[in-house]
Order: sequence, then C-alpha cells, then structure tokens
Amino acid sequence: MLVARFYAPGDLRLEQAPEPTAGPGQLKIAVVNCSTCGTDVKIFRHGHHHIDPPRVIGHEIAGRVVEVGDGVEGWSEGDRVQIIAAIPCGTCPECRDGRFTVCSRQQSMGYHYDGGFAEYMVVPEAVLAVDGVNRIPEGLDYAEASVAEPLACVLNGQEIAGVGEGDTVVVMGAGPIGCLHVRLARAKGAKKVYLVDVNRGRLDMSARIVGPDAAICGEEVDAVEEVLRLTDGRGADVVITAAASGRAQEDALKMVARSGRISFFGGLPKDNPIISLDSNLVHYREISIFGANGSSPEHNKRALELIASGAVPVADLITERMALSDVHKAIETVAAGTAIKVTIQP
Repeated sequence: MLVARFYAPGDLRLEQAPEPTAGPGQLKIAVVNCSTCGTDVKIFRHGHHHIDPPRVIGHEIAGRVVEVGDGVEGWSEGDRVQIIAAIPCGTCPECRDGRFTVCSRQQSMGYHYDGGFAEYMVVPEAVLAVDGVNRIPEGLDYAEASVAEPLACVLNGQEIAGVGEGDTVVVMGAGPIGCLHVRLARAKGAKKVYLVDVNRGRLDMSARIVGPDAAICGEEVDAVEEVLRLTDGRGADVVITAAASGRAQEDALKMVARSGRISFFGGLPKDNPIISLDSNLVHYREISIFGANGSSPEHNKRALELIASGAVPVADLITERMALSDVHKAIETVAAGTAIKVTIQP
C-alpha cells in the first residue's frame, strides 16, 4: 500500500509498505479521507517532539472497517467510522475527573501511532479503550466526517469560553479553524460574528463562504479600532485567537468588552511564546482568558452530530480534494492559504 512517511523536517516520503493486520483489540480501516491542517505543515517543516520518525502522519481520519481484531465488539467489516486524533489515557487524575483534553499522558494518531496518510491503517487498542471510534451518520460523506476532528477542537474551545446566545464574537484568523469558529458561534446563537485576518485574499475567500457580519483585514485597518467601532466602543463579548499570532493575543485584550472572555485557541511558535499583557486590564475589567487544547472523544461524537444535522455545515469548506500521491502539493496548498480545507483521498 502507499503511505506518506515523515523522516525529518522537509523529508516526507511516499513509500510502498506492507498492509497492516489488526491485532487483538484493534481495527483495520481503509482510509477514505484524511484531511490536512496547519499542524501537518508544522510537522513537515519542523518535526514534532512527540514524533519518533519514521512515522506515517495524518490525524483527521475517516474510513471503512475492513478487519476486526480479536476481542473487539460492536464493530463489523464495512462500518463507516471517524477516528479521534488526541488519545487520552483514561486513567490519570485528569481523565478520572473527566478533563480528557489535559490528560498528562495523552498520545495522538500520526504522532505516537501511524496515521491516516495511508491506504490502510490500524486503529490502536488505546483508541478503542476510550471510545474513540465513531460511527459516521447516514448521509454524511467521509470527507465531511474527517472534519469532525478539527470541529471537535473548536467545540471544546467555545464551550470553555462560554460562547452563547446573544454574544458578539470576534474570530481572529480566517483559516479553516477560523471558519469553523464562525459557523459554530452562529449555531450557538451568537448575535454578531466578526472575522479578522491580515491576509486579504484568505479573508475574502473564507468570508464569501461563512458570511461573517464583518470581515476585517488587519493589514488595511486597525482591527482593534474597527471592532470597537462596530460595537459602539464596548468591545466583543468573546474574542477567539484562531491564529498562531502573539499580536492577535495582545490585540484580543484591547478589543474585548468588560467582563468579556478571550480564548487563546491557537498556540504560539515554541521559540516565541511570550506576549506583552496588561494585567491591569484583566484585573479592573474582570476579563477572563482561557486556554483551549484539542478535544475529547465525546467532543468528536458531538461534532459529527453537528455536521450531520446541518447545524455546522462543512462540505463547502472542503475546497480541494487530492490523491495521496499529491500529499506534498496538499501541504504546500495549506501553507500558502489558497484553500480552506484540503482533504486527502487515498
């Protein structure tokens, strides 16, 4: 079978490999779609401290069960499934308390285990142990189902920040994650949703599809001043930084309302994670700042339901479909920001 295997930064190889076999407690699936994201770009360019190469990468996975290992119940050949990416251990104090996204022993598909840039893959026992295999609802295609993983992360972030009815929400970053944030905020009853990006082309492309109440280009106007103008000087109830930008995090503090909430959704580069923050603003205006890290198995299940019900449509966000043999082109496309969501179809 064909796989895309990461060896070192800049060294992702298309190779032939033996088809895997499902061992006890495992499933083997034929990968139908594995969508790409900015993390794949970062892995390709810089590697990752949790990846011990060589490793088949890809973690937004949907496929069809083709083999059921001994001891696995509830699954049959032909079942259509979506697989979680972040795998909590299920036994640490955080997991026992239900806080799976901050599991101290978390593993991930495409990092600790071979991922979905392959024609076939094995779903490890660790995934099944935490109920991390989800049945794809009738009528939902595999490509849409693969987007459940990033939507699950978005769902986690918005639940932590308490996005809800009547909120004015600013989403900073017009990539695929930003688009999902806009759509989920609307599904949660937000009154106004503003989308901010410094890249005019990417902003216009995304805004045409997700239709924010305002699309603000940070290269052309002062985004803070524009948000304050749109909110009559009050600021936004919630600001979500869906971009790996320290400037976005700093600006979030200046455009959020009193008693507002900020979600630091996008992580910063490891070599530049420090920002300047006026803690007096946080103190006197009673501002809440939240982190958001990945998703739980339950978030994945609910993300699939949101997509299948039409509450958060994703089909129109998938703007490029490529073969596994075009994986390098897919990663370049994601890096260039010329598509919203690129999916690989092995």
